[in-house]
Amino acid sequence: MPLRPLRAREIIRKLERAGFTLRRQTGSHARYVHPSGHGVTVPVHPGDVPVPVIRSILRQAGLTEANWDAL
Repeated sequence: MPLRPLRAREIIRKLERAGFTLRRQTGSHARYVHPSGHGVTVPVHPGDVPVPVIRSILRQAGLTEANWDAL
C-alpha cells in the first residue's frame, strides 16, 4: 500500500508500536528514540504530515514501507 499523509498522532502510535519512546519535545517537534539507538523527530503540527516527511521519518527509524504498513 503506498504511503499517504497521516496525522502526527497516527505516526507516533506506529512508532510506539515499533518500540520507540518519547525522549523530549521542544515546541512542535517531538524526539523519539529506539533502544537500538535510532532517533526520529516527528513534527507535531495540526493537519497531516506530508508523504516526503513520512519517508524521512522511516529513513531515520530504519524502517521500510512494508514494516510501516504492518504496524
